[in-house]
Amino acid sequence: MKSRSLKVISAALACAMLAGLVALVASCGGSGAPEIIPKTVLFGNPEKMRARLSPDGTRLAYLAPSNGVINVWVKTIGEDDDRLVTSDDNRGIYRYFWAQDGENILYMQDAGGDENWLLYSVNIESGDVTTLTPFEGVQVRMVDYSKHHPNTVILAINEQDPRLHDVYRLELDSGELTLIARNPGNILGWMTDFDLKVRGAVAMTPTGETELLVREDEDATWESILVWGDEDNLVSSPLGFTKDGGSMLMIDSRNANAGRLVRLDLDTKELEIIAEDSTYDVSDVMLNPDTYEIEAVAFTRARNEWMVLDNGVGQDLEALSRLDDGDFSVTSYNNDYNTWTVAFTKDDGPVSFYLYDRQTKEATFLFVHRPELEDYTLAAMEPISFQSRDGLTIHGYITYPPGAGRRNLPVVL
Repeated sequence: MKSRSLKVISAALACAMLAGLVALVASCGGSGAPEIIPKTVLFGNPEKMRARLSPDGTRLAYLAPSNGVINVWVKTIGEDDDRLVTSDDNRGIYRYFWAQDGENILYMQDAGGDENWLLYSVNIESGDVTTLTPFEGVQVRMVDYSKHHPNTVILAINEQDPRLHDVYRLELDSGELTLIARNPGNILGWMTDFDLKVRGAVAMTPTGETELLVREDEDATWESILVWGDEDNLVSSPLGFTKDGGSMLMIDSRNANAGRLVRLDLDTKELEIIAEDSTYDVSDVMLNPDTYEIEAVAFTRARNEWMVLDNGVGQDLEALSRLDDGDFSVTSYNNDYNTWTVAFTKDDGPVSFYLYDRQTKEATFLFVHRPELEDYTLAAMEPISFQSRDGLTIHGYITYPPGAGRRNLPVVL
């Protein structure tokens, strides 16, 4: 029953959001109906998006069009010196991050939509581009990187077999690429510990379950820690190792109605419940980048709601909750962890981005991703719930077209 309940709830949410989008784009006609929003405003390139702070916190990178193609831009915080640092003229760049030297941007790009993503580095001053994974017909996936190991990136690459991604260590200064582990054929993803050692993996079993594998070090053999069955594997997943490497943080729905945040001791196999809700899955986790301790956890109820677990961020989350009426998430931070970029997502307006100073508890507005949306009337999403025929509670949202009333309306479900 649990598996069906979760799937039905997810479907209801997805369909209700689709209904809201349709109502938003083409609201019913009649007296008082707002102007129809052009498709290009909703689905064209955003003006700006995905703001990310440099490691030292002095510069901001973001994505924006150049000649109609999404590229990476950089500016100095507090200055109007925005400049283009990549020059893609075809597919656009969407996945990028700062190198720890603060002088280079790393980004992923394929060729003409072949999905063979490669990793590149561009110097933000000179514009010189280096192909860090110079392969042909090979797909590269990012596994992990860390400020504590600034010269290292962990990658999954299917060079040996196009069906399987082995895991490699890349040294950015030399370009040296070292194989860490082969994929025997069942690995879905790899995990690193605090030292960027590949010590965890998620595997698929022959019966379609997912299995968590862990090893003591990169020379040790893999040990099966647990298996998530078909009732749990769509919700449950590992999040990462604790700083000492002795425990695993996970979202786990075994023996529970919803995915809860837990800590699993890898030696004793003792499970500690950190945060849970009887109805709603854990939707987001805020992890301290230095201690690897959980600071806050979010549940998406009617709205995204944060539960503070570390008082060190309590005042910050309280200040952010008063800043904007959208649901917020921290999208990047500097290495000192005292400056954040924060995005607010709303049902009736564009995504807004702010720069937040944790010391002063003050925020500076950066931009909204689609400013043209502010010229139109958007419809709000309202939470609803009802009982299904088999007694389950179905949660979702309903959106009414502005200016069309609430009776005798067509429905998209």
